[in-house]
Order: sequence, then structure tokens, then C-alpha cells
Amino acid sequence: MTQARFVHIVDDVPELEGMSDGPVLLTALDGFLDAGSASALASGHLLENSSSRVVASFEVDEFFDYRARRPPMTFHEDHYTDYDAPRLVVRLLHDQVNTPYLLLTGPEPDMRWEGFADAVRKVVEHFDVRLTVSMGSVPMAVPHTRPIQLTNHATAKRLLISDNVWAGEIRIPSSAQSLLELRLGEWGHDATGFVAHIPHYVAQFGYPEAAAAMLTQVGLVTGLSWDTSELDEAADERRTEIGSQVADSDEVRAVVEGLEQQYDAFHSAGAANLLDADSGALSGELPTGDELGAQFEQFLAGLDQAGED
Repeated sequence: MTQARFVHIVDDVPELEGMSDGPVLLTALDGFLDAGSASALASGHLLENSSSRVVASFEVDEFFDYRARRPPMTFHEDHYTDYDAPRLVVRLLHDQVNTPYLLLTGPEPDMRWEGFADAVRKVVEHFDVRLTVSMGSVPMAVPHTRPIQLTNHATAKRLLISDNVWAGEIRIPSSAQSLLELRLGEWGHDATGFVAHIPHYVAQFGYPEAAAAMLTQVGLVTGLSWDTSELDEAADERRTEIGSQVADSDEVRAVVEGLEQQYDAFHSAGAANLLDADSGALSGELPTGDELGAQFEQFLAGLDQAGED
């Protein structure tokens, strides 16, 4: 076991030592960049379909704010029985043709982002990682009735495999995962990733269609392969559930139809970008943010109830 600042790394991993060009490292952190739990669903699917072992573990106490995100524990009658400690770990997994790769999962660090990035760098260099690929998702003004869109980003243009649907420059809230990609590029390591666009009105619910779409793109850029049929089936069930809720509300249906018009006009006319709700792509006006909130409050409550049933 090699100990570097904030991380402990296993020295003996024979599956990786025999690789000619180094393994891939996938990253999927819980927290800010996970609308629709897309990356959590994707990483969970990978873990369920492969044996795994931890090859690196981070000093989670250095990164986690316990009072902001209190881990759950169980109290039984008169005593505490267990505690779900947060873990930031890198696991060794294999895809469906037995190619080994690495997967970093756990809570997004609340602090010491630079220290976290440096610790991941130690993992990358220790295992001669050839490419780091991140998975994330954000809520967007897109309808659930259209194909999932993904933003592809990378430390070098040669790593990009798809064109993004919008161009330009925007200021966005940062994340530990995005800072990691930036720093890896500065240190001379290849890194890329995908951010799925989740319909904003279902962003707080699991959205397996986005998880499947991300794994498909990750497979294209890495050469890894997975069977996503379980995610596809879950996506069909989720679409049916959402469609049922939309059909029961004229107000919600009108909003979804407005988003469909915006989406279709954007793709047919090449509007400036999907972030601009005032691009003129719509034949009519979309509701305001307050109106959207009021209309979807009942919609979300319906999804909650459906989940309980």
C-alpha cells in the first residue's frame, strides 16, 4: 500500500500491470453535478454488473462536511446499531469483454478541492491511467419526450467525439469534478467527460435514460462496453410514469409542449443555444419561472405518490 497525501493506493494490481496503454479512470461523484441521479445510476449499474475491489481510498475526513451532509445511522430501541460512513474510493472493475478499468465514486468533496485533485493525480500516475472520463448531469429546459442531449468536454479537442448543441462562453458554478479535469489537463494528463441534460421538472428523480446515454458515449470514447438493457427498461418505465402524470394535467402538458416546440425549433433552425429561452425559436411564450414552479409542484407530487404506490 502506497500512501500519498490524502490517498492510500494499492501497489499490487496485476490486471493493470499487463495493459499496454494503461487503464481508463471513470469518475462519478455524488452531489452537485448529478441531476436525475444520472451518474449515480450509471456507476451503480457498473458496480452491479462486475466484481470489484478497492485499489485506492481517499482520506474522506479531509474532504467531507459532516454537518452539512450528515451520514445516516440506525437507532434500534435503545442503542445505535450501524453507521453509513461516507467513502471516496477507486475500484477496479471489468467491462463485458473483461477489459479492466477504474471507477472513482463517492461524495463530491466539500473542501480541499485542490488537495483532492492532487490526490487523484497520484492515482492517475500510479496506475498509468491513459484517460480520465467524468460523468455528470444538469437540469435543463428540455422535454422528456426528446432524445437525451449531452455536452462533451475535454482537456484537448482531439478527445472530443461529438459536437455540442450550443456554442459560446458562460460562467457556471464550479464542481470538484470539473476542477479535477482542468487540473489534469494542466498537468499533462488527458481527461474528458459528458454532462447529460435532464428535464428540469424531473431533475430530483432518477432518470435512467440519461445514465444509459452517458455510458454509451463513455464506451465510444474509451473502447469499453457494457450491456445497458436494464437501464433501458427502467427508462421506458420512467417515461411511461411521466407521460401518465403529464396527461393528467392540462397546465403541465402545455409546458411540455412548449419545451418540445423550443427543442424542435432549435434543432431545425440552429438557434444560438438552449440556455437562451428568449432566442425567438418559439411560436409562443413559455411560462415564467414562477408559473413553471406552480404548475410542476402538483406534477412532482404526483410522481412522488406514484413512487410510493
